[in-house]
Amino acid sequence: MNRRSFLKTISLGAVGLVGAGAVGSLGSCSVGFNSKKALNLSKRPANPARPNIILVMTDDQGWGQTGYYNHPVLKTPNLDKMADNGLRFDRFYAGAPNCSPTRATILTGRSNMRAGVNNHGYPLRIQEKTLPQALQKAGYATGHFGKWHLDGFSGPGVPVLKDDPRGPGVFGFDEWLSVTNFFDRNPLLSRKGKFEEFKGDSSEVIVGEVLKFIKRQAASETPFLSVIWYGSPHSPFAASDRDKAGFGELDKRSQNHYGELVAMDRSIGTLRKGLRDLGIADNTLVWFCSDNGGLPKIKPDTVGGLRGNKNTIFEGGLRVPAIIEWPAVIKPRITKYPTATMDIFPTIAAIVGLDKTAMLQPCDGMSIRPLFDGDIGRRVKPIPFRHTGRAAFIDNDYKLLTQKLEKGVFELYNLDQDANETKDLFASHPKIAQRMVKQFKAWNRQVEASIAGKDYPEGFVRKDEPKPQRWSTSEQYEPYIEQFKKRPEYAGEIKKYRQSKAL
Repeated sequence: MNRRSFLKTISLGAVGLVGAGAVGSLGSCSVGFNSKKALNLSKRPANPARPNIILVMTDDQGWGQTGYYNHPVLKTPNLDKMADNGLRFDRFYAGAPNCSPTRATILTGRSNMRAGVNNHGYPLRIQEKTLPQALQKAGYATGHFGKWHLDGFSGPGVPVLKDDPRGPGVFGFDEWLSVTNFFDRNPLLSRKGKFEEFKGDSSEVIVGEVLKFIKRQAASETPFLSVIWYGSPHSPFAASDRDKAGFGELDKRSQNHYGELVAMDRSIGTLRKGLRDLGIADNTLVWFCSDNGGLPKIKPDTVGGLRGNKNTIFEGGLRVPAIIEWPAVIKPRITKYPTATMDIFPTIAAIVGLDKTAMLQPCDGMSIRPLFDGDIGRRVKPIPFRHTGRAAFIDNDYKLLTQKLEKGVFELYNLDQDANETKDLFASHPKIAQRMVKQFKAWNRQVEASIAGKDYPEGFVRKDEPKPQRWSTSEQYEPYIEQFKKRPEYAGEIKKYRQSKAL
């Protein structure tokens, strides 16, 4: 299926046209906070219907890689069932075109640049306020499972150390079974610092452990936040013979890539069944998405005909599959309302009734809770992106972008009429273009202040913020190098970077 026919198959229209003065405030989160409804932790929460919350994110799954988008070879029956039973987003955006930055946007509701996560492998600033911290204070049990990649370490995922100063526990997770970065079959994981070896596909391993955590909370009637960050389908690709059997016509790389997605989808089915078996599915909000756009050099196409791939600011690098399932509240339907990972924290805050102080201001997301009840018209707050010297700014149908922020050369696209971003309208639509440039520059000035630490009570960034580094050359992981050499996923990393360090 070529790009044009794929895009024709899937309606990509946006909501409404942008008009002058249509954009809401860029400064603070529009989340529907109400301090009068903030939870009093000295007594049992007054609202027993607060949902359990599960945030599920794949690693490098492209926008087109689902069965419900009629992918040419990939079947995702469990995601399809989830989409049929929930709110499917046809225009959902990762907060950045690669992993660590997007993860920061989920936990903070803020641009990755505000939080100091400029690129993959950058650590999340300790001064940020996070979603799990806020829910902890609201009486939720919190757990992180899988890829972390917010502590500043690069390289294949190794177990997060117990005393990692930027590990999951520091940012609000009561329980965690986590690795620093991507991971595959038969993973070595860290349970709050204790290394544990597992057998099987990593997605299924993680969901099995998540369900143990969920079962404990259900038994004690404790609401929970469970964050599932898969390692699939990130390279290096490693699927079982069974899972890649249906892709025999593809090259080996693509066979294994799609095989990982088969296993991931199966784990989604396990998760959904587990919630039903525990009798908590109706009041559990499950929010699924990917951390960035799809990969190049995988066949068939990963991005559903969109322009660009991971690490670009075109739609193929930012637009990702997304579904929210919450049977007690959401009636099944499809929305083209533009939404992003920055909206996750504000939306959950509005649902739970957190006080506004739970979030650090300014933030860049907004609550989409009203969207759960039906169409809400145009988005009133643009979706901003800034990453490695590039930027984009989405206001309903229109998208402003620049490949070189320092030069100030912009492009403008109408995503309703031109989802593949082929026709630059900057010159032909000067009023829209200049309005959006002005709005973007105002936002960017705010971001520069955030980068300098002006959002923090101290007014500056702490001097002990670490620089990104390879774990294979770090002092923290030195005691584990001999142990890690025995594992094939680490051997090449250790040899390459320790040799370069010696030189």
